[in-house]
Amino acid sequence: MATPLSLPDDKVKNVIEMRKVCTRFGDHVVHENLDLEVRRGEIFAIVGGSGSGKSTLLREMIMLHRPDSGSIKILGTDIAALSAEEEINLRQRWGVMFQHGGLFGTLNVRDNIALPLHEHTDLDATLINEVAAWKLTLSGLAPETGLQFPTELSGGMLKRASMARALALDPELLFLDEPTAGLDPSGAAGIDALVRTLHDLYQSTIVIITHDLDFLWQVTDRVAVLGEGKVIGVGSMTELSTMDHPIIREYFDGPRGRAAHEQAQENIQSQTRTQIQNKEPTWTQK
Repeated sequence: MATPLSLPDDKVKNVIEMRKVCTRFGDHVVHENLDLEVRRGEIFAIVGGSGSGKSTLLREMIMLHRPDSGSIKILGTDIAALSAEEEINLRQRWGVMFQHGGLFGTLNVRDNIALPLHEHTDLDATLINEVAAWKLTLSGLAPETGLQFPTELSGGMLKRASMARALALDPELLFLDEPTAGLDPSGAAGIDALVRTLHDLYQSTIVIITHDLDFLWQVTDRVAVLGEGKVIGVGSMTELSTMDHPIIREYFDGPRGRAAHEQAQENIQSQTRTQIQNKEPTWTQK
């Protein structure tokens, strides 16, 4: 019997719990007794090399793929025992931004954002359009973008439109699949800022699949590194950068890893200097 979907939030410390998850495709082992926990309210990233199972893990979290064995709890609910109706109800509590947008090409952007509201709420059409327009603005797009079709958008605009649709139902859990992939540095920095803003606004839990080292240093609270079919390290980027596992060391010690770390340290020092300069003196001269 499934865990009730109405479990109070304050009783659920971990919004995602994966225990001894095993996933195989034929003779190929993707996950072998993988354990993973995502805490409520954190920005959590999953990284790993090609073939490490990042995308498969995301698909298992959002119930698009069932592992061969193991247990997965999302928002306190064991997803293996859900009825069709319970699955629909649970899915309404999260939003997904897909790597390539995942928008319907026959609908304009506004109608793509509005679609979940039409399907899962009793709001009238006028109010739905107003909500869709608000989500569009929240994602950093101009109102007129809502009348464009996905094929008319740039890569960065498409990711923001996908983000807007993911936010349509005010999710408490947000999944982002490669949110900065294919973007230039300016566009990627804009997505960094957007993710931080949304996290502050909604206080939601955000789970991210990414290989963007700058994004990892600038945005995340904790990061899990996949390798050898399991989680081989988890912690803050600072904690991971000191771990000795060869796969983690390879990830951090390459030129891009060192450059991202150095930039992150420079940003921290700059922020600290600004805070000190802006701080009011706590004493007065007599």
